[in-house]
Amino acid sequence: MEIKVPTLGESITESTIARWHKKKGDWVEMDEALVELETDKITVEVNAQGTGVLEKIESDEGAIVSVGSIIGYIKVQDKPVVDTQINKPAQETPVAPQTPSNKPQHVDTAITLSQEPIASPAAQKQAADRGITLAAIAGTGKKGRITKEDVILTASVPSPSSQPMPPSPQNRQDREERVPLSRLRQKIAERLKLSQNTAAMLTTFNEVDMSTVMQLRHEYKEQFEKEYGVKLGFMSFFTKATIAALKKLPTLNAEIQGTDIIYKNFYNIGIAVGTNAGLVVPVVKDADQLNFAQVEQEIALLGKKARGGQLSINDLSGGTFTISNGGVYGSLLSTPILNPPQSGILGLHKIEKRAVVINDTIEIRPMMYLALTYDHRLIDGKEAVTFLVYVKEYIESPNRLLLDL
Repeated sequence: MEIKVPTLGESITESTIARWHKKKGDWVEMDEALVELETDKITVEVNAQGTGVLEKIESDEGAIVSVGSIIGYIKVQDKPVVDTQINKPAQETPVAPQTPSNKPQHVDTAITLSQEPIASPAAQKQAADRGITLAAIAGTGKKGRITKEDVILTASVPSPSSQPMPPSPQNRQDREERVPLSRLRQKIAERLKLSQNTAAMLTTFNEVDMSTVMQLRHEYKEQFEKEYGVKLGFMSFFTKATIAALKKLPTLNAEIQGTDIIYKNFYNIGIAVGTNAGLVVPVVKDADQLNFAQVEQEIALLGKKARGGQLSINDLSGGTFTISNGGVYGSLLSTPILNPPQSGILGLHKIEKRAVVINDTIEIRPMMYLALTYDHRLIDGKEAVTFLVYVKEYIESPNRLLLDL
């Protein structure tokens, strides 16, 4: 049975063999994961289509393979029946008990003698206090007796093993490791550089008082989780606030194609997720038609799939605007890079208590910096600043989202 590279999605024609889960000669069960393929967008596992032995591996780890190519063979056969007698332990032959001999045994009295050199009581105390072994000290007293002065002298001379040794040529080589970029990391680098080279990126900032949202979350989080099976986070508030602002400023939900502007009358919000393999942006489709609970459920599902390497091409395509939350990693302020061909990305940051002026009085409030990076070819500064003002107002007064104001 041939093991072939499956269809990996639209526009993907090749992949890299990231890891073989089985070795040549291993037994393979039906639907068991055989090999892991890495593309520039997702990681895919190829499962066995039959039961048997992995007879041959045509392409090793790191090889680039095309869709439809054969990468190995399975010799299809039924699982052999194991003879239970084979693993049965052999009957042990009884061993006759040994009778103790009355013959006196020779004892080497040399080994019973103390190996510690003779030292004066004062020297023994000094050695114990300084953590020095007496065997390492050369005695200068009568008949090689170790004196207190011998211990002090030994302690003052640094041991050769304690001196830092310059690294040998071999050690210098071990200080560096050359690892090829994964296809996903190559694609991330390519898209980010494309974004810098193509768009006229500019970032504008604002700050938002998180008091009301935090109070709502604290008040309803237990009831919300009990009702919907998912935690009430901040992302649903920002997703809803972003959509409301995009409806007022449709240019931020648009993209440039050649000499045309393509306005999107739907709202597919990308949520940036950091994984061990790199940053991916799964998309919450038609997020404007989902309620708070559905948004949280979709984000949780996509995040789980991203961290498990189970995202599909459909999960990653079709986004119209992106939200990136660097605050989960402790970022206080940053300038996010556009996710092409989108024209805007909203960066969220760490919530930090700061002194702010409220009605001419100084109060301590939980504040968050917001950053909007936008394509200045399409979006003017006025629109960008207004967008952040709208998001700020919706987060500080979330009731406006419910009243559609």
